[in-house]
Amino acid sequence: MDRIEAMRVFVAAMDEGSLAGAGRRLNRSPAAVSRAIAFLEDHVGAELLHRTTRSLRLSEAGERYAAACRRILTDLEEADLAALGERSAPRGTLTLSAPPISGEDVLRPVIDAYLEAYPAVSVNLVLLDRHTNLVEEGIDVALRVGQLPDSSLIAVRVGGDVRRVIAAAPRYLDAHPRIAEPADLTQHQIVTTTHFGHDTWVFPPAPGETIARSVRFKPRLVVNSVRAALASAVEGLGVTRLYTYHVAPRVLDGSLRIVLRDAEPPPLPVHLITPQGRTSTPKVRAFLDFAAPRLKAAFAGLSADAEALTGR
Repeated sequence: MDRIEAMRVFVAAMDEGSLAGAGRRLNRSPAAVSRAIAFLEDHVGAELLHRTTRSLRLSEAGERYAAACRRILTDLEEADLAALGERSAPRGTLTLSAPPISGEDVLRPVIDAYLEAYPAVSVNLVLLDRHTNLVEEGIDVALRVGQLPDSSLIAVRVGGDVRRVIAAAPRYLDAHPRIAEPADLTQHQIVTTTHFGHDTWVFPPAPGETIARSVRFKPRLVVNSVRAALASAVEGLGVTRLYTYHVAPRVLDGSLRIVLRDAEPPPLPVHLITPQGRTSTPKVRAFLDFAAPRLKAAFAGLSADAEALTGR
């Protein structure tokens, strides 16, 4: 059996979450998929997958091998395109990742327009409330909100005024102690997300001070979905911390109110990031050139809306 083809089956099984899903995606029989996985396991001399009747789970060796397979398959695709002289003709599957709300509301319309402009390209959009490892998870381009660590990633800035704000329903605020400074949050019910701080929120130093204010709390609700946290705050369950563009529509309709405006951290930048060397791939280069100006305009509009709606 061809090892590269077996790697494609292995990666497809991971992406689809099942051997049957990999078979449907690659138009192969379940038996052929099983043989491909068994071939790889025999080749490396280790079990790559823990199988049950309903799910797949990577073994420790499988996690390392999956990351290597993704890199190899990406490099092969890039080599094929370069050899064919296709630098001016984007094609293939472009894998993107983004946070769920900005991915759905901001990035998705740009992707639709990109697909219209480049009919030989297809897109796999992965929406996650966590930072992805682009190389290990096979991501070509990610939309990232926040400061970027020093790394070999290529970054294109597409926004620079996303703020983290504290918000709660007016009826909740009217029934609980006043929130005048960050320390007051310890007296309140907190609705938080794993992405925004599980049990601690950090604020800039108080005027005249140099040490950041760290507020620890026992959350009433922790959820890995911004939309769920937003909905619970609107229902009056407690106080939450989200980005301005998450809460602005709810502030406009009166279902949320912003507090602690004077204690907000500095605004965060928004970037498109891609691994070093990936920009030479036609589909990636074309997407960055196509998406960057459109995302800049979209985030500028969101920032303006948020400023107007939240009263800054």
